[in-house]
Amino acid sequence: MNPIDLVITICAVLSPTTCEETRLVFDSNISLTQCAMAAPPYIAQWIGEHPKWTAVKWRCEYPHSNDKADASKAGTAG
Repeated sequence: MNPIDLVITICAVLSPTTCEETRLVFDSNISLTQCAMAAPPYIAQWIGEHPKWTAVKWRCEYPHSNDKADASKAGTAG
């Protein structure tokens, strides 16, 4: 299996201009686009565990690579 990073841009609920990226790593044989489309349940779980943050967008990429699949390109609302 190859690792894929789900990169989530999160912003503080009490300060929406305070944003950063966090990464979840998957070991999977899916494509970057499939990763971006399957991401919402994982993002919801992360947000449930970190209620002071909200997710504003996400993308999938291979670690240490410029190959990316953005949720907006996958047809999924971010």
